Amino acid sequence: MMDDIFTHAFAIAVLAAAIRIATPLIFGAIGELVAESSGILNLSIEGTMTVGAFAGFAITGETGSLWLGVAGAVFAGGLMGAIMAFMCATVKVDQIVAGLALNLFGGGLSFFLFRTVFSDQASTGMRNVGVFKVPHFWGLSDIPWVGEIVFSQQWLTYVAFLSVPLVWLFLYKTRYGLELRSVGHNPSACDMRGISVPQKQYFATIFGGMMAGLGGGFLTLSTTGLWFPELISGRGWIALAIVIFGNWRVTWILAGAVFFGFLDGLQLSLQAVGFALPYQLLLALPFVLTVVALVVNRSRSNVPLSLAIPYRRGQR
Repeated sequence: MMDDIFTHAFAIAVLAAAIRIATPLIFGAIGELVAESSGILNLSIEGTMTVGAFAGFAITGETGSLWLGVAGAVFAGGLMGAIMAFMCATVKVDQIVAGLALNLFGGGLSFFLFRTVFSDQASTGMRNVGVFKVPHFWGLSDIPWVGEIVFSQQWLTYVAFLSVPLVWLFLYKTRYGLELRSVGHNPSACDMRGISVPQKQYFATIFGGMMAGLGGGFLTLSTTGLWFPELISGRGWIALAIVIFGNWRVTWILAGAVFFGFLDGLQLSLQAVGFALPYQLLLALPFVLTVVALVVNRSRSNVPLSLAIPYRRGQR
């Protein structure tokens, strides 16, 4: 049994799975980082990913185009982000309440639309809309270890990892990113300098919603080809935890997503080789260790100072 765990194939399977499992978490966490940088605590990632996953599934099922499904997932996530931005930046609703309400709304709406649009599938079986094919990079895919782990992933995985340096450049190397982060720390000072606080918060929250929707679309269009109510399975909440674990730093957020992906990939591979542990313990392992990591990493030096505090002009 132990020999099976330390084989070449086992190690490759775990590491390749870590990158694949980390993909939707990167989308959700990076989008949430941008939203929180503007001072909006968006707790609706779970519901937004659910809506994005359903939109990708439904549009692909109707059109036959996976890329149109991806566009639909991004658009649906952006709509959820726009609703969140309206509630928090315009109406000034409590951000925690708004996020929890949108989670319920997203899950309920997706299930209602699924039962309405695909009502015939309850008896005929679930429709599989297919998934993206794994691209083959000539030469690179044949490199031992690296090719099998890195160059055997879906297109959207590369998009997720590419988004990390792009968001870092935007937040820390552009004027707009500096203004966005300033809004999250001191919206009153930004308002006095003529920077529109609601405009920045709308942009950031909609972008965060689009990224979360894309993360949900990945699960439908790159892994299962199916949609069902439990598809997201807490990934939105894990993405939120990863932002805290990473202390609002892009590189640490990436590390946190890959860390969780590794733990989840490890427990799946251990179950596959019949490791002598209760499977319930293996299923819980990634979540338990994520909580432990959050407790150990208690520093909050980079948290936006105005996070979750509605800004009202004239308020200090």
